[in-house]
Amino acid sequence: MAASRTRHLCSMAVALALAVAGPAAAASARSAAPDGLREVLFVGNNWDGTADVIRSSGDYAKVGRISVVPDKAARMAEINADPIKWIYFQAIRNSVGEGHDQFADDMYSTPDGRSVVVSRPSFADVVSIDLATGAVNWRFPVAGYRADHMAVSPDGTRVAVSASTADTVHVLDIATGRQLGSFKTGAKPHENVFTKDGKYLWNMSIGDVNTDLDGPGWDWTKGDRHITVVDATTFQQVKVIDMRQRLDAFGLKDFSDAVRPAVFSPDESKLYFQVSFFNGFFEYDVATDKITRMKTLPKNPATSEDRTTWVNDSRHHGISMNPQGTKLCVAGTMDDYATVVDRASLQEGPLVPAAKPYWATVSGDGKDCVVSESGADQVTAIDFATGRKVTSIPVGDHPQRVRLGRVRADWTGPNGG
Repeated sequence: MAASRTRHLCSMAVALALAVAGPAAAASARSAAPDGLREVLFVGNNWDGTADVIRSSGDYAKVGRISVVPDKAARMAEINADPIKWIYFQAIRNSVGEGHDQFADDMYSTPDGRSVVVSRPSFADVVSIDLATGAVNWRFPVAGYRADHMAVSPDGTRVAVSASTADTVHVLDIATGRQLGSFKTGAKPHENVFTKDGKYLWNMSIGDVNTDLDGPGWDWTKGDRHITVVDATTFQQVKVIDMRQRLDAFGLKDFSDAVRPAVFSPDESKLYFQVSFFNGFFEYDVATDKITRMKTLPKNPATSEDRTTWVNDSRHHGISMNPQGTKLCVAGTMDDYATVVDRASLQEGPLVPAAKPYWATVSGDGKDCVVSESGADQVTAIDFATGRKVTSIPVGDHPQRVRLGRVRADWTGPNGG
């Protein structure tokens, strides 16, 4: 019975292995692109509502740019006509948006490279944008008043999106935007990940990250945070995992159990994950269901110790792993650096200066870690082998999610540029 349970845990846990590198879509995108397509990185510029498309490796040169809010006037008219929607729009601007609107949270291209699907927090929706024309193919308003992280199924036909104020995840047909199903989650659903066989869908809820009740004694006010695993066909709950007990058993009762970015080892035996307020990460053994190691990374002496000054309860936010499983890459968000960590020894390499790095993913060729510097409007590539910076590429205002995808081989932007 125990062996059966362990195998079941391992089969479901595979989903988180790609949580930062772009889930199953990233794995497939890293293979050779079909004829007529090219592999790229999509960089979502959250505050200006654009997506920069750059080469997926090498010099990371810019390929093109697309607006993800071509219907902005219509959406604003709707919001201004509805007092409740207007209140939530303003609340998003003045809380998680740090005084800015949030127009591009997450994104995935379609398998044929003709469209990009984008979640737009301030507009509480998901849209499909035609990459050739820049027009909206379809739009799906989420439950509640804010859309957040997404995931795409391994076959590229379904996209899941968190409706963060409704504690709900919607699963949509990526071609039509039609809802295929939905399920309830913990407080404030965040990251979504399909297992590589497409059978299960994982959601991680992170609770309220915008209050000033950030001390350990007030952690209970953040809400019920846990991982919800559902059957990706029936959307029935399969398992709930709460890291609270695992952290307590490791002697860390004062640590937050809000799982932030996470990545599995290639054999899916270990999970490396970040939690709110912590400058470092944990190693979790899937088979024994225990936290086995903890890595504390350096603090920047210039970073305030006042937790209420940290963006959305983050201290470090962004973690990825090279394809060989030998190196981790960590975005030290509030400490203004990124670093490569040896997985065996947990020894960090050089601290590469970076302005509020928000996300970490893996380049198309697997050689580099790519972080989005939301405070400098650029993305920076760091060599996994040396831990040193390769290059930085300017992008739009406040880059956040970076995802591998595909476009047509001759694409340079809507209507040719």
